[in-house]
Amino acid sequence: MPKEVFGREWVYLARDMLLSFEEIVRVAGIFAGMGVHKIRLTGGEPLLRRELETLVAGLAALEGIEDIGITTNGSLLARKAEALAAAGLSRVTVSLDSLDDERFAAINDVAFPVAGVLEGIEAAAAAGLTPVKINAVVKRGANDGDVVALARRFRGTGHIVRFIEYMDVGTTNGWRLDDVMPAAEIVGKIHAEFPLEPIDSEYRGEVAERYRYRDGAGEIGVIASVTRPFCGDCTRARLSADGNLYTCLFATTGSDLRELLRSGASDEEVRAAIADAWRRRADRYSELRSSQTIGLPKVEMSYIGG
Repeated sequence: MPKEVFGREWVYLARDMLLSFEEIVRVAGIFAGMGVHKIRLTGGEPLLRRELETLVAGLAALEGIEDIGITTNGSLLARKAEALAAAGLSRVTVSLDSLDDERFAAINDVAFPVAGVLEGIEAAAAAGLTPVKINAVVKRGANDGDVVALARRFRGTGHIVRFIEYMDVGTTNGWRLDDVMPAAEIVGKIHAEFPLEPIDSEYRGEVAERYRYRDGAGEIGVIASVTRPFCGDCTRARLSADGNLYTCLFATTGSDLRELLRSGASDEEVRAAIADAWRRRADRYSELRSSQTIGLPKVEMSYIGG
């Protein structure tokens, strides 16, 4: 959320515009009844939400929900990992784009040190939230020199680094195709230092392509949504904090579930609205990415998460 856009004068949503924990759990329960068994809490930064462990506990109690994850910048993870694990959190993904404090600060626009993120990762591991996954978005000319260093740092730890091609999410990150380091190049850089071999996906629709170190020191993943899009296998839906359902990370519009929830609609009516939105989805942005799609109005990444 760039400071030049989201400055002191930016007006954020009023509290009553946001879904309550009870409303989120209700929608999640309806999704669970439709076959969803994995939930991920994203952001913005989800650990800023007060009493988040209460939401996690509510989700963990739902029949059919087998896996609850969180994607976080790690700044509050050291103090919250134990409570979240106790509430029923299954695993955690931490964003860490560089091990160099100066480059890390330039990317995340805050002064939080790398050491604090590493402390959060270790706290999550100590709480049993393993394996911890580390997401690193690679931007050519910004942190592409950190690829091998990140791989080296987490080799043999049981944690998994996933290198993500720089994507044109939202409208504020100044994306250019020239800034993308292709996944194949990322894998090549690591392979030259630590030989790799590909391994099978764990499930259909998994977005990361997996590689293991030939010496048995663990694995890495790459998410190649720019150079090798995976729209055809996408099974993800996103519910925004204010109750809009999006069927693509690059969506331009969503389906308003908050109004439905607050109008007295039954679970069956909410289920029908979700099913209708899913049947009508035709999202293929990453496959269609071209001069015609670049610049389209899109929902900001900080609004619907990753």
